[in-house]
Amino acid sequence: MKLLTILFVVFFLGLLTTRIFQGEWNFLFSGNLGMAAFLAFTGLAHFRFQKGMAMMIPEYIPAKMFWVYATGVIEIAAGIGLMFPGIREITAVLLIIFYILVFAANINSSRKKVNIFKADYSGPGMDYLYRERIPMQFILIAWTWYFGICLH
Repeated sequence: MKLLTILFVVFFLGLLTTRIFQGEWNFLFSGNLGMAAFLAFTGLAHFRFQKGMAMMIPEYIPAKMFWVYATGVIEIAAGIGLMFPGIREITAVLLIIFYILVFAANINSSRKKVNIFKADYSGPGMDYLYRERIPMQFILIAWTWYFGICLH
């Protein structure tokens, strides 16, 4: 849930900044800015912790390092896409699909107790999946749906 701190802090900073400089609370901008910051952080983590990220991917998927880097680029690009009104909605739809598709890696990672930071099998396991990852997936999907699709 530490990652969600980025989402919420940037969202509230965006709200405060738009209130100060525009005279109103800009929820649309701030919500998408929060998600963009979240995605930039997680996308860059794919390049910093690539070995641990590759361990998350199910065995039957080939070219693991390709997928680690590709999904990192996708996350960063999605964050950028959310900031442009003309492509925000399609970006949000694709991002929700992306969240659903990559969830298999989160299940696999928890099952194998992957620690992405150490690139070993000392992670928290299934408890993490149920306590943190599943709730976070719901928050990310709902946030993306609300700020990327509903609120415009």
